[in-house]
Amino acid sequence: MNKIVNLFCIASLFAMLFSCSQSEQKTTESEKSVPSFDEVIKTRRSVRSYDSTKTITQEQVKELLISTQEAPSWANQQPTKYYVAITPEKVKAVAELTGPNKEKIAGAPVVIVSTYERGKSGFFQGNQTNEIGDGWGAYDNGLSNAYLILKARAMGFDTLIMGLRDAKELRSLLSIPNEETVMAVISLGYRAEEPKQPQHRPLEEIARFY
Repeated sequence: MNKIVNLFCIASLFAMLFSCSQSEQKTTESEKSVPSFDEVIKTRRSVRSYDSTKTITQEQVKELLISTQEAPSWANQQPTKYYVAITPEKVKAVAELTGPNKEKIAGAPVVIVSTYERGKSGFFQGNQTNEIGDGWGAYDNGLSNAYLILKARAMGFDTLIMGLRDAKELRSLLSIPNEETVMAVISLGYRAEEPKQPQHRPLEEIARFY
């Protein structure tokens, strides 16, 4: 009887050790698959050539956009809105309205139009709070878009923020309300080739310490 008990205890111990080992291995693999914040910043690029063989699902885009809701905004007004072209027909239609960029984003499976609601950020009880006015809405839109492109890179995607676009036609195509200002169009996909790292201005030119 004692031998059976001992064998059972030994077998249980081996099973527990094996389970722990497998769990640690899975944790290690999971940690390796998640890039650090510094890696995200260093590998993010404005990509102008996309792999047309790869796709992105609506659920993945939803995960991406949920992360933008963590971005700060004036008094938590959250003025930024997103209009997602994900069907081939809509992607092509939106891309056609990005001027010379349409050739550069060919192959991107998703194109997103960002807007902001006027009269929210920079206002208090309906009154403009300072000389910036609705510029704060544009500022908040930029913050939200920054979260978008960084989260995209963390998920393995690539982006290009475009200012060249036909706002009037985009408004009509996507039924964007008149009280919203159309800002950037953002392509979303996978890089077809490794983009070069651009040169950056010296820190002394962009920062002063007092």
